[in-house]
Amino acid sequence: MPVNSFENYPMSWKPKLTESNKPLYLEIAKLLEMDIKSGTLLPGTKLPPQRELADYLDINVSTVKRAFKVCEDKGLLSGRVGSGTFVAYGALANTYLAPSYDVPQLIEMGSVFPETVSHEETNILIKKILNEPNLGNLFQYGRPEGVLWQKEAALKLISKAGYETMAEHLLPAGGGQNAIAAILAGLFKTGDRIGTDPLTYPGFITAAKMLGIQLVPIRQENNEMSKEGLVYAWKNEKIKGIYIMPDYQNPTTHTMSKSCRKMLADISKQLNLIVIEDGIHSLLNEHPQKAVASYAPEQTIYIASFSKTVAPGLRLAYVVTPERYKSALSNALYNINLTLSPFLVELASRMIASREAEKLIETHRRFNNQRNKLINRYLDGYTLFGPDECIFRWLLLPEAFTGEQFEKLAYNAGVSIYASERFAVGNIKPPSAVRLAVTAPSSDEELKKALEILSGILSNP
Repeated sequence: MPVNSFENYPMSWKPKLTESNKPLYLEIAKLLEMDIKSGTLLPGTKLPPQRELADYLDINVSTVKRAFKVCEDKGLLSGRVGSGTFVAYGALANTYLAPSYDVPQLIEMGSVFPETVSHEETNILIKKILNEPNLGNLFQYGRPEGVLWQKEAALKLISKAGYETMAEHLLPAGGGQNAIAAILAGLFKTGDRIGTDPLTYPGFITAAKMLGIQLVPIRQENNEMSKEGLVYAWKNEKIKGIYIMPDYQNPTTHTMSKSCRKMLADISKQLNLIVIEDGIHSLLNEHPQKAVASYAPEQTIYIASFSKTVAPGLRLAYVVTPERYKSALSNALYNINLTLSPFLVELASRMIASREAEKLIETHRRFNNQRNKLINRYLDGYTLFGPDECIFRWLLLPEAFTGEQFEKLAYNAGVSIYASERFAVGNIKPPSAVRLAVTAPSSDEELKKALEILSGILSNP
């Protein structure tokens, strides 16, 4: 069909092809990416049907399909069977959530990390290790899977997060993000699809993008994945697994119900889905529910990370894996890490064995409660989610704001927070909301100043 027959035809995107040495599908993908990043195509925009766009450009539909696939793999597009292809809501969001050390006057409430606490007993442990005769061994390569007593120490802490397991299922990793990257690299391949909440942890989004894995938002019911949404995504979107954070979900702070945990376990067994369960915040809950892995241990890869509950500098996590995935995960972790630092593993294990880790977790809980009382007082009257022991809160904004607008206003006023768009997956529009990191400010006075600024912006839309 000649191009000029579409001159007055309504289409959301009409790219203009130019001479190029690149394959045609890559040139189309480049134009599409440029128009998304320039704002010509806004998040949520529905693109023309592939056949219609192929007719407009007078090319084969398979070329358009390949171009769309390139952009889907980059997280720029989200397709849904029967609905079409959309510019993803998270396409332009900055998912790199690190503190802004280059802006010293900025009050940090964006990046989530626990407060600095006294580590007197940790210092004593370090000094003891440094004076032991076998110290040199801790600066050699360690065993990739660790030693038995270290695993048994980890098991005790993991049990306090709601999951009873055995030492032979444990693999050490260099923190939760390291574990996520290894799981995705070891068990999935480029083009695979994984179901997530419509708002999910940005670290998972970035790891999936890096490996060309597509994330599919699962339809919700009562702020949790629904059975119907999960089955629909398996049947129509061909998802291979799901990623969940059952306790204090990042960013919404939601804690998953027992019925949903059991449902996810049952459905994952029926559909043979891999469940990636991120238990990074579970230890903050003094009375945690059973992990999803407890109901479906043969389907679930469980991540126990200590950075948010013990100390960020302890770059240690444990992956609890079924036997059938152990070899692939062990190889992935070896290729990423070779081995972990034996010194850090030894230190972390002794902290757990001496119950120093439990004391630090309790200290964090008390501090979080104190900080959240300030949050509750200053933001009284607004819709705020999250229990008092959580290290972040989820603030729904008045209708006058979008998350991105509010984030920019706060930044310009001297406070760093993160908008809902940073956590968005696929073509489901995120709510107008922001995540507030409770423990990031360096003092109560700094937190009060930040809350006064945020309260002022909220009251003057």
